[in-house]
Amino acid sequence: MHVAHPYETLTPDRILQALEAWGWACDGRLLALNSYENRVYQAGIEDGEPVIVKFYRPERWSDEAILEEHAFAHELAQQEVPVVAPLTDERGNSLMRHGEFRFAVFPRRGGRWPDLDTREQRQHMGRFLGRLHAVASVHDFEHRPRLDIERLGECSRQTILQGRFLPDYLRDAYDSLTRELLDTVRERFEAAAPQGEIRLHGDCHKGNILWRDTGPHFVDLDDAITGPPIQDLWMLLDGDRENMRRQLDQLLEGYILFRDFDPGSTTLIEPLRTLRILHHSAWIARRWDDPAFPAAFPWFAAPRYWEEHILSLREQQSALQEPPL
Repeated sequence: MHVAHPYETLTPDRILQALEAWGWACDGRLLALNSYENRVYQAGIEDGEPVIVKFYRPERWSDEAILEEHAFAHELAQQEVPVVAPLTDERGNSLMRHGEFRFAVFPRRGGRWPDLDTREQRQHMGRFLGRLHAVASVHDFEHRPRLDIERLGECSRQTILQGRFLPDYLRDAYDSLTRELLDTVRERFEAAAPQGEIRLHGDCHKGNILWRDTGPHFVDLDDAITGPPIQDLWMLLDGDRENMRRQLDQLLEGYILFRDFDPGSTTLIEPLRTLRILHHSAWIARRWDDPAFPAAFPWFAAPRYWEEHILSLREQQSALQEPPL
């Protein structure tokens, strides 16, 4: 028997009704944007610019956690850090409800994914992150999660081991390899202590950044967390070790103009990458009942994916033994 996923009831009519119930006069144009965790649309507005509406995944965040995300975005915007903050109604509310759904509305901002292939661009990006972290370090989150090894690592590992996707012939290898990896990750975090933790973007990769003629801006703080500042830097690095070292140096040339950076935190780059790899697979497994996920990740249930996944984890095992950048 088919059990409808909540998003299956989020029809175009309901989306437009939700917006109009909160005062937006829609012209009927609706464009689905690329998003898996939430549902995001561009909606046309009569006699006005289109807006972006984000319907939050039911039961993922508490209202307090979402409002803390919104408050963080407004705080950054007030300090002239270029982020796209949610719009508010006449009472100052940024989180709206329509039936079982919570949603927020944002102004549309154009731009392109950043190349970050020149020193000037990396310095500019570094200045941007330095300013963001300078503001972020002033206050703390109360309701957003911390970057936590148990949540991102151990819980992800158990999701896969207890799930139905990992082939039986790979189960022992995955079990022993991930246990060893998480032991090493814990050792690296302990060796890097004490690390100052601040509010973070949390998912700072190029897909969450838009570049305009004036420079970069963030369009999504949905994964904002508390953690070490290096978390917002390492995903902007790519290539071999020498290239990553050069890219990090150039990011930091801009970053340290606004905030000090602890060089010892580079020892966390590969542990953080390991946690992200583990969490990504568990995230897909947990969301498999959402029809968007089998359609977007059809290879996830195939044995070849898990063979390659274990291979990538073995490569991480080697990378964890390398000296930090």
